[in-house]
Amino acid sequence: MLIRYSPKMAELLLGKTVKSGINIQSSPSEASVFLDSKEVGKTPFEDKNLEPKEYLVKLEKEGASWQGKLKLTPQTVAIINRDLATNQASSSGEILSLDRGRGVTVISNPTGAQVEIDGKVLGNTPISVNLTPGEHTIVTSHSNYLKRSIKANLPDQFNLTVSVDLALSEADLTAISTPIITQTLEVLVLPTPTGFLRVRDKPSLLGKEIAQVKPGDKLILLEALDSWDRVRLGSGAEGFVSSSYVEKKNPQ
Repeated sequence: MLIRYSPKMAELLLGKTVKSGINIQSSPSEASVFLDSKEVGKTPFEDKNLEPKEYLVKLEKEGASWQGKLKLTPQTVAIINRDLATNQASSSGEILSLDRGRGVTVISNPTGAQVEIDGKVLGNTPISVNLTPGEHTIVTSHSNYLKRSIKANLPDQFNLTVSVDLALSEADLTAISTPIITQTLEVLVLPTPTGFLRVRDKPSLLGKEIAQVKPGDKLILLEALDSWDRVRLGSGAEGFVSSSYVEKKNPQ
């Protein structure tokens, strides 16, 4: 994912217009934002008048959520960007924060991700690099995980800390180890708030809807994941449904 910061955002990072602040973006947008357990708005969200201290930040929308701690320092704005998902393996994003110092520090989850800055591979996370002030492109990558690319402006006399969470690649999401199924099982679709259950092309709320099934429908269970089930429909199509709205049953 590529994040570009406008001149206005660069000005915010320079700390010229605020004492301390936060800018939060998410996909999907319109996620509820909580600071220290208090709901303060929805994404995209910005507050330029925050007290410099550590905050517990939480984002939440339609069962997908993320939370983390963020320390705000005076005369800076921290930036949070998140791709929300119902399971941790699909969730990804980054936090950009500033403190007095020099250069760039990159940390990641998982650790040991390769760091490339301005087209040059510099090592693996966690890593600190001395860089000249200005705009830089930071790319983090790890085997079996999706690569993330960030453009950010490094102000003079500041250290930029980039904390990145990488998401498992789609191929590995479907390869997560699961209990062995010794016989063909079925799942019974349970009642849902919408009156139907979406079948998606991957185990994530971000997955494309490929079909809808109704409460009472029986589907063939192919694979049981953490919070999703891979199923086969009567038409022969295969997809993923939320395990919260199905009940596993032995065929009669």
